[in-house]
Amino acid sequence: MTVSRYRSALLFLALAGLWGGSFVAIEVGLAYYPPLLYAAYRFDVAAVVLLTYVWLTDSDPLPKTRGDLAAIGLGGGLNVAANNSLLFTGQQYTTSGVASITYSLVPIVTAAAAAVWLGESGLDARGAIGVVLAFVGVGLVARPSPSTLTSGVTLGVGLIFLGVLAVSVSSVGLRVVETRLSSVTLTGWSMLFGGMVIHTASASVGETQQLPSMAPMALLALGFLGVLSSAVAYSIYFTLLDQLGPFEINLVSYVVPVVATVAGVVLLAETVTALTIVGFVVILAGFGLLKRRAIADELPGIVALVADRR
Repeated sequence: MTVSRYRSALLFLALAGLWGGSFVAIEVGLAYYPPLLYAAYRFDVAAVVLLTYVWLTDSDPLPKTRGDLAAIGLGGGLNVAANNSLLFTGQQYTTSGVASITYSLVPIVTAAAAAVWLGESGLDARGAIGVVLAFVGVGLVARPSPSTLTSGVTLGVGLIFLGVLAVSVSSVGLRVVETRLSSVTLTGWSMLFGGMVIHTASASVGETQQLPSMAPMALLALGFLGVLSSAVAYSIYFTLLDQLGPFEINLVSYVVPVVATVAGVVLLAETVTALTIVGFVVILAGFGLLKRRAIADELPGIVALVADRR
């Protein structure tokens, strides 16, 4: 196995760890902050770190065109603000493991949204069955019942799923918008704008406004979210996107729930039901059916990569 492949494999595992750990960090921080304010602080920290990096490395980092502003508005408004407001609020009602499993729907819902919005041909009859399977899996995870529709796991999963929709619409919309900004630069500005939107929403709904907590666990959780699982993780993501391509990097969505679930059990003593595990397997099966052609195309390369490791 070459050095570059070792590096890519280590970065992939690091990304899964950082994004998987983010669900645990959200769970920890919610004990110290109201959800929207906590989400806003996450992106205050992330924007400062990422835009500092951008300012030092990008020769032309300022948004100048209508396309730049539209992309920042779309990414910041949906991918950052709407998504994280719903994620942080929803996670009050469920565990980090269940939240991460629900979030693993992003590649599936994005593919469905692209088929509807852009007319992409990837969603045939079998692909549609894969999408349905994924939703069945989420239903197994959420375990809906009349008593949980307005509180508990079902409400939490429902809110997080709305966040998944926001991410998917944003991802597809950004394919249409023309911007001259690099992916990392666009992400930094989107984080800044999205954080401002969430601060406004936090004040508007009457959350108690407070300075960041100085409690050690609160600082650790916020630092992990803002620096590691946001600024650093997105830099890793775009690096791997260039090296591996969109299919292989999207596989991280199915490693993240494993990391989040194990970390939640070990660090927070969360419980995992058999139905939750079955639900995740059904979602994974739906992804496999939806992306069967991409899997067939990429499988020889993956097999060759495993053989090289030996």
